Amino acid sequence: MSVRLQWTYGFVRAARLLAILGCLVLYPFFLRADALEQIRQRGTLRWGADQEGGGPYVYPRSDAPSRVTGFEVEVADLLARQLGVRAEFVQGPWDKLPDLMERGDLDIVLNGYEWSPVRGERYGCSVPYYIYELQLQARSDSTWRSMDDLRRPPGAPRRVVGVLGGTAAEDYLRKRFPDDVQIVSFDGNSDAMRATELSADGIEAVLQDLPITVFMEKGFPHLRRIGDPVGRGYYVVLTPRRETALLREMNTAIRETLADGRLRQILERYGLWNDTQTARGLETDSAGYFSPLATPAVNATPVEQVELVRGWTAVTQRGGLVVRAAGMTILLSVISMPLAIGIGLLLALGRMYGPAWLRRFCTLYIEVIRGTPLVLQLYVIFFVLPEIGISIHAFWAAVIGLAMNYSAYEAEIYRSGIQAIPPGQTEAALALGMSRPLTIRRIIIPQATRLVIPPMTNDFIALFKDTAVCSVITVVELSKEYYIQARSTGAILELGALTSLLYLGMSYPLSVLAGRFERQLRGKS
Repeated sequence: MSVRLQWTYGFVRAARLLAILGCLVLYPFFLRADALEQIRQRGTLRWGADQEGGGPYVYPRSDAPSRVTGFEVEVADLLARQLGVRAEFVQGPWDKLPDLMERGDLDIVLNGYEWSPVRGERYGCSVPYYIYELQLQARSDSTWRSMDDLRRPPGAPRRVVGVLGGTAAEDYLRKRFPDDVQIVSFDGNSDAMRATELSADGIEAVLQDLPITVFMEKGFPHLRRIGDPVGRGYYVVLTPRRETALLREMNTAIRETLADGRLRQILERYGLWNDTQTARGLETDSAGYFSPLATPAVNATPVEQVELVRGWTAVTQRGGLVVRAAGMTILLSVISMPLAIGIGLLLALGRMYGPAWLRRFCTLYIEVIRGTPLVLQLYVIFFVLPEIGISIHAFWAAVIGLAMNYSAYEAEIYRSGIQAIPPGQTEAALALGMSRPLTIRRIIIPQATRLVIPPMTNDFIALFKDTAVCSVITVVELSKEYYIQARSTGAILELGALTSLLYLGMSYPLSVLAGRFERQLRGKS
């Protein structure tokens, strides 16, 4: 047999073996039962939600913090009983819950997800288990009387209103008050209300879903409702789009529990039942996907949904917003990092050469800052300081937080660089009659700077990405804008590619410049 025939025969055998192995690997997937059958076999309905969103949706029980309560917890239990199984709560980040469901970690998502054309295209959306409206709140000492007060008088600055990022409240304000309102986005329900009560960053009012207002308003006595609720939208259960049998069961369960009054009892216990609930839409298409009513509820203006933008069209339409947010990321970084380096150098010098009290202070500062997360430091600066009368603009709060956080790390980098300088350098300078401060300034620091450029460059690059944490204090930088636009359009891949390129465009030139600067310093030495 020739060598060529032997190779051909071997290739055919290898191909057959791979085909058999492929069939064995894929065979279980072809035999896999649909989600509804798996739920019944398992005996549990895994539903996903995020406790961070708080009440009245899902929040820790006061008597047993490891367990959850809330009206959606009771709704999940109700739906599970309709299926003849037990509800199993799965914690996850709110904006990642649909992804967890698509991975198979969840059966359904039930956490205040509003129906929208985007979600209707990507997921199975049940009939609504709750119809929500939007409620405006302002400080109790304000002169606001209605939504019309959002209109700014000619020549006056825009009204500053807090909302939850990526929600119907944000869309409502953008469409109805585009030239009158400056929108400030928050990640947590209570954060927006607290900022309004404290007038943090000039926030005058907050617009959010009525259930949040009903549940939390007692905890914010200095806020009051402004006018009647506006808008209308639908909280729906999300299922994987391919699981139509599960979706139909969810629809049946919601309809039956609404008809026999059990769903109403849950909503009434939380003070959420109102006349709007009687006007709920129950229309579905042949596959069971929900389609909202065309007729608006009484005394409510329907919430305008965002226009569905698919594929790379989203990059052309929304890419400008993402690029503009990249400018905020760059601005935060180029202001914060020099401050961090300057503070870090002073901390390193104080820790190494200062008197005992200064050494203890610098050590304590470094350990406290390094031992606490950046998000907590930002939260204290933006939300806690106004409690004692110190209110800082969100941008400058972000700059201060980033500079303080990174200064602790830069201090340790500089300290390592200084300690790497041979002691003979200092001894020689002192022997030549130079004072210790002059020796440090002329001999030690220049040499240490050459040593610390590589790790500091890495920190600078990391800082570009850490600015994403600033979204907790309403700063909309690159990552936050990406999440907002990706959620509203569904163009996760396309906008994600643009965002990645922007981050690369920030970090790579910095690496090149730092390398060139390092070579120049070595040449001078």
